[in-house]
Amino acid sequence: MLVLYFPVLPMPWSVAVVHRAGFRKLASWLLGKPRRLAPCRKWGSLGLPFISPAADPLLAGRRSRLCRGTSSARLLPSRWPIMTQSSSLRTGAHLSLCWTSENSDSLCFSSNWSAGGKMSSPPSSSFSSSADGHGKPKSPFHKRRSLQNTTSPDLSGSSGPKTLKAQRSLPGTPLSLAQYPVDLRTSMEEKYKEIAEGLFSITESEMRSAPYEFPEDSPIEQLEERRHRLERQISQDIKLEPEILLRAKHDFMKIDSAADLEAMGDKSDDSVADGFKEREVPIEREFQRVSITGEEKCGVPFTDLVDAAKCVVKALFIREKYINNSMQNFCKTTAHALQDLGMKTLDLGIYEDVLETPVDADAPFHPPVSETHPYDNLDPKNLPPDTGYGCKMVDGVIHVYTKKHNMDKSTELDLLYPDLKEYIADMNVMMALIINGPVKSFCYRRLQYLSSKFQMHILLNEMKELAAQKKVPHRDFYNIRKVDTHIHASSCMNQKHLLRFIKRAMKKYPDEIVHIERGQGQTLKQVFESMNLTAFDLSVDTLDMHADRNTFHRFDKFNAKYNPIGESILREIFIKTNNHIEGKYFAHIVKEVMSDLEESKYQNSELRLSIYGRSRDEWDKLAQWAVRHRVYSDNVRWLIQVPRLFDVYQTKKQLASFQEMLENIFMPLFEATMNPGSHPELHLFLEHVMGFDSVDDESKPEHHIFNLDSPLPGDWTGEDNPPYSYYLYYTYANMSVLNHLRRRRGFHTFVLRPHCGEAGPIHHLVSGFMLSENISHGLLLRKAPVLQYLYYLAQIGIAMSPLSNNSLFLSYHRNPLPEYLSRGLMVSLSTDDPLQFHFTKEPLMEEYSIAAQVWKLSSCDMCELARNSVLMSGFSHKTKSYWLGPNFCKEGPESNDIRRTNVPDIRVAYRSETLTEELQLITHAVRSDELDTIDEEDSLTMGSLPGQR
Repeated sequence: MLVLYFPVLPMPWSVAVVHRAGFRKLASWLLGKPRRLAPCRKWGSLGLPFISPAADPLLAGRRSRLCRGTSSARLLPSRWPIMTQSSSLRTGAHLSLCWTSENSDSLCFSSNWSAGGKMSSPPSSSFSSSADGHGKPKSPFHKRRSLQNTTSPDLSGSSGPKTLKAQRSLPGTPLSLAQYPVDLRTSMEEKYKEIAEGLFSITESEMRSAPYEFPEDSPIEQLEERRHRLERQISQDIKLEPEILLRAKHDFMKIDSAADLEAMGDKSDDSVADGFKEREVPIEREFQRVSITGEEKCGVPFTDLVDAAKCVVKALFIREKYINNSMQNFCKTTAHALQDLGMKTLDLGIYEDVLETPVDADAPFHPPVSETHPYDNLDPKNLPPDTGYGCKMVDGVIHVYTKKHNMDKSTELDLLYPDLKEYIADMNVMMALIINGPVKSFCYRRLQYLSSKFQMHILLNEMKELAAQKKVPHRDFYNIRKVDTHIHASSCMNQKHLLRFIKRAMKKYPDEIVHIERGQGQTLKQVFESMNLTAFDLSVDTLDMHADRNTFHRFDKFNAKYNPIGESILREIFIKTNNHIEGKYFAHIVKEVMSDLEESKYQNSELRLSIYGRSRDEWDKLAQWAVRHRVYSDNVRWLIQVPRLFDVYQTKKQLASFQEMLENIFMPLFEATMNPGSHPELHLFLEHVMGFDSVDDESKPEHHIFNLDSPLPGDWTGEDNPPYSYYLYYTYANMSVLNHLRRRRGFHTFVLRPHCGEAGPIHHLVSGFMLSENISHGLLLRKAPVLQYLYYLAQIGIAMSPLSNNSLFLSYHRNPLPEYLSRGLMVSLSTDDPLQFHFTKEPLMEEYSIAAQVWKLSSCDMCELARNSVLMSGFSHKTKSYWLGPNFCKEGPESNDIRRTNVPDIRVAYRSETLTEELQLITHAVRSDELDTIDEEDSLTMGSLPGQR
C-alpha cells in the first residue's frame, strides 16, 4: 500500500477515487492541473462540487471498475478522479486518493485532518471496499499487529486443519483471503473495525502534529518486548494452536521464504512429538543479515579478483611468518583461512604451552588479588637457576651460546630470527603490492562494501542490540573493563594533578636536595627561588603544559610542553625515574594515578617507560626505581618505549655506533633471562613488562632508504639517523631471539607495539604490518586502501588517540576512527598524553565521552571499543578470562560473554561472519586458480644471516 500525505483545507471530504490512473497522471493532477477533472455541474449541500453523469457527456464513456464498497460511486473515465462528499465526520475528515493497478486492485492515498488543519498519523491499516459495503483488509501479512491480539479457537473448519503456505505480497498482486479460514478473516475484520472506530473517535486534543510521531504509550522498545513474548508463547503453546501461532510468527517476524516457514513447521512438529521441549533460538537466527548473491560478488572481473586475491594472500602469509616466528599473536580466523589453502606454515610445536588454571564460566568478574606484593620475592633462593649460557651481538642481533667461554657455531643455540635479505625482499614485495592499481581498486571497493554493510546492519539490528544490552543485569558501559592501550607514564596525570603535587612537595620537602648544579646540591626551595616563584604563584596557566593550536604539526613545540614552566630542570625532578632523588617524586605521582585507577575499578592502563640505550645500566636503574618505590598495581602493565634518537646521542659522543645502542637495550634482558640472579630486580620487573614501543616524530624526513646496501649496525657511525624500518627490524630481530630464549625458560614473551602511521611515509605502516602485533595511531591507513584492507583481514590492533591527533596532526572531525570501526578494524580508544590533552581525573572516560558525542557512537559501539582494548592489551590470558569470559579465545559469538562485556552476541556474530566472508572471497578466488606467485618453500622458511646458520 503506497500512502501519500499532502496538505488541503480542513473540509469534511471523505473519499476521492482515481480509477486506473498512473502515478504520473496523479502527480500532475496534484501539482495543479484540476482542469483534467470533469466540469462541475452541481454543488453539494456543503458547497463542494460533485459530478453528475447526466451533467457531463464524458461520464457516458467506457466503464471501468472503481474501488469496491462505494455504493453511490459514479462511473468515470479511468484517468479522472472522483470526489464524493460525506458529512458523517464532525471533528475531522479523512481524505483519500485511490486508483487501481493493472490487476484492478485499488491503491489508496489517505490523510486524516483535524478541524484545525493538523495532520494526524496514518491509520494502522488501509481498506479496499467490496461490493457488499464491508471493509476487508487486502492481506493479513501487511500489518505486524494483525494477529497480535486476535484469537480463534478453531481454524481448521470441518475439513480439518489447513496447511499454511507462505506467499510474497508484491505490489499490485495482493493475496486473496479466500484461501484462509472464515473465522480468521472475521476476527481480523473485527480488529480492523476497532482500529477504524478508534481513529474516527480521536478528538482534536489527541491529534498529533506529524505522521512519524509515536504514541507515548507504545514506544519502540515495546515492539521488541512483544516479539520476545511471542517467541516464548510459541515455544510453550505450540501444541495447542500450532497453525495460528506459526502464522503469527510469520506475520510478526516477517519471514518471507517458504523454506523458512516449512522449516519452522517441521521444528514445531518435532517439538510437539518430543513433549514440549524448550527450544532456544539459535544465535545465527537472532538478527537480520545482508548477503550478496551472484557469480561476481565483488563487482570486479574474475581475472582481476584472482590477481588481487593472490597479492592479498601473499601479504597475509608474509605477516603470519614474521608474527609466528617472534611468538606474537596472529588472528585465529585468518590463520584458519590460510590453512585451508593447504600452504605450509611455521611449526612452533617445539615449545609446550604454559598451562593455566581454567576460569569457570560463572567465575566472578574480578580476578583474585594476590596476598603478597609481587616485588617482595627478592630472595635468591626463589629465583630460577643460572643456565650457564653466554651471548654476544653479531651484526646487530644477539646470539646465544650454551657455553660462556666457548662462543662459536658449535655451541650456538638455534633461536630463530628473520634473515636480513629475506626481510628486505619481503619489504619490496609489500611496497610493490600497495601501489598496484588493480589491487588498490579491489581493496577500496571491499572497504566501501564493508562500510555500507555495517550501516545496513545498524539499520536492521540496532534495536535488537539495544534490547540485548538491556537484558543484562547490572552491566553497562561504566562497569565493563577498559584498557588505555596507549599512554605514556611521564604524562599519565593531568595538569591539575601535577600542579597539586608540586605545591604539596614544596610544602612538605622544601629542604630536600633534588638537583646537583655545578657540583653543588640544590634544594627544592632553592630551585624555585632561582626561578623567582613560590607555591602561591603556581597555576595551571603558569605550568603551560597543555597542547594548544601552536603545537599543530610542530612536534618540537609539543616536546617542549613536557617541561613545567618551560624549565627542563623541573621535568628532570618531577617526571624522570633517573635523577638525584632516584625518581622519588615521579614514583609518588604515578602511584597516585594507579590509586585513581584502582578506585575506578574498571579502568586499566599500559604505561610506557623509556629506555634510551645510552648506557648498559639503564635497565637496572629503572627496575630498582619500580621495586624500591613499589610502583605496582593490578590495573597497570608496563611497555618499554625506545626513542629513535641515535643521531642526538652520536652527536653528543655518547654512542660510537648503532650496534652499541642495541647492546645497551637488549644485552641486560638476555643476561636477566639466562641468569635471573645477576639482575634480580630486573627479573621481577620484567614479569610486568608486556612489550616494546618505538617512539619519536614520524614526520621527520628520512635521508636513507633501508636496503641491502645499508650499513650494518656496527658500521652505522654517521650522524644521520637510521630510518624507521631499520629501527623496527633490529628491535624485532632481537626481541624474537629473546622470546625464544624466554619461552625455553618458561617465562612470558614480549610483543612489538610501535607508534606507527601517525605521520611520515607510508612504508612505516608496511613495517608495522609485517613485524608488529599492534600499532598506535594508524592515521595514514586512510590514504592506503590496500594496507587498510590487510590490517582488517589480519585484525591488527590499532590504539587511536583522537584528542592527541587533534592537537598534533589531524583535526578531530577528520579522524578515521569511526570509519575504521564501521569497517571492522580492531580499533580501541586511548589517551596518549593526558597531561597535554585532557582536563579531568578520568582521561580515558573523557576520551570515550567526546568520541560518543562527536561521532554519535551507540552504547554497543562504545562497549565494542572497550572489548577491543582488552583483547589487544598485554594483560595475561587468565586476567582476560575473568574480564571477557573463559571462551574469549574462541571465534565468533562463542567467544563473547555479554554478562561481562555488555557487547551483544549479534554484534560479535556480525563481525565474525563478515570477516569470514571476506577471507572466503579471496581464498576461494585463489583456489580457483593456481597460486603460482607464492612459493611455499621460499616464502615460509625462516633463515638467518648469511654464514650464521
